[in-house]
Amino acid sequence: MGKPPDLFELRLDRFVRMIDQLEKKVSRLRPPLVITARHPLEGGANRLSQLQRHNLLARFLPRARYVDIELRSAPGFRSLLQLARKKNVRRIISVHHLKSTPSPGRLRAQAGAAKTHGADIFKVATRTDTPVQLARLIDFAAAKDLDVPVSAMGIGKLGAASRVLLACSGSALVYVSLGRGDVEGQISLQQLRTLGIPSPR
Repeated sequence: MGKPPDLFELRLDRFVRMIDQLEKKVSRLRPPLVITARHPLEGGANRLSQLQRHNLLARFLPRARYVDIELRSAPGFRSLLQLARKKNVRRIISVHHLKSTPSPGRLRAQAGAAKTHGADIFKVATRTDTPVQLARLIDFAAAKDLDVPVSAMGIGKLGAASRVLLACSGSALVYVSLGRGDVEGQISLQQLRTLGIPSPR
């Protein structure tokens, strides 16, 4: 792998059957962690309940630099978001539009809602199978008057192009895989570095 990434995202929803072993191994990871336990309607594994996801996040919060909670889940995770703030864990509030790319206006409204829930970063992933969808996502991410940093990426046929373009445009976080991606359009860490795209600062 060479130089490690700046952060590792830990999808806790995928490790529920080996969570004790995972907890023992996490300390060996050098880069800081982004923890998430994804909602089933936004791509989460194992159909976890809100309580199950809350407990996973609370358990790993002391080891995290960032915690990622979906906008739809934020009201029910208010106490966890407040605890994250007290622990100096940065809060990512996210939305995952797996079938479409909403209008820039709707995405702007979601970014504003994320900010009201205490987001340090608003993360948005949308379906980008067509140039029109890609243009919508870029138009939103390029807006200069958003009051929260944005991490934006596409999924689908133009997903790879979206990730390169948005990384070059200043996306707050750039998500890549260490090997073969499990999301259509995801690029690898090696590909990102081959393209000479610097890490966000």
